Order: sequence, then structure tokens, then C-alpha cells
Amino acid sequence: QVQLVESGGGLVQAGGSLRLSCAASGRTFSSYTMGWFRQAPGKEREFVAAIRWSGGSTSYADSVKGRFTISRDNAKNTVYLQMNSLKPEDTAVYYCARPKGSYYYTTSVADYASWGQGTQVTVSS
Repeated sequence: QVQLVESGGGLVQAGGSLRLSCAASGRTFSSYTMGWFRQAPGKEREFVAAIRWSGGSTSYADSVKGRFTISRDNAKNTVYLQMNSLKPEDTAVYYCARPKGSYYYTTSVADYASWGQGTQVTVSS
């Protein structure tokens, strides 16, 4: 079973930037889509961004499009989320996740089976 470990969260002022990282265990990282999701207090977990196993395709929630960038380094088994122009409404716990099957591109939270422990991002106004 894959282990996913996020890092890079913290407290930042509005307009600032953070870079999240997610390190995955195992040898199959390059066969899986990877996604970032977030959950704010009292809200459901929502999709943020996804990247195809090859890195050739990406998808973003409308709320972060143009501000966030997802990328991956398959040699390092790591996926990143660069977050710029942060807003207070970006405050949430951010999770990286992997879908149930390999070579499957999806942005639906229900399709993701393996999750990290999450990292807190807090944006002050």
C-alpha cells in the first residue's frame, strides 16, 4: 500500500505563496494520476488539481486556475502544488491522493483511494 506524506503548509499573508510537496512510497508512482484536494472546516473535501501519470495533462478547480500549478517529478516520487496569490478562502487542510487504479485520469474525490495525512494552509487577510 502506498504511503503519501505532504509537507510545506503553513501560515502566509494574503497575496503570498506556498509550495506543497507530497512524497510517495513504492515503485509505481509513475503509473498513477496524482491529485490535490482540500477541506475547510465545516465543508466537504474538494478537488484542487490533478496531474496525469506522465505529467502531460493537468486539471484545476476554477477557484484556483491561474494561481496554482501542479507538477510532478517521477524520479523523486513527488508531486508538488505551487500556490501563488493566496487568498483567505484558500485556508484549508490540503491532501494529496492517488486514485484506485493506475493509468486512470480523474478529478472526482470518490475515485481516490489513497490519501496523505494532510497539511494545514492558513492564509491571513
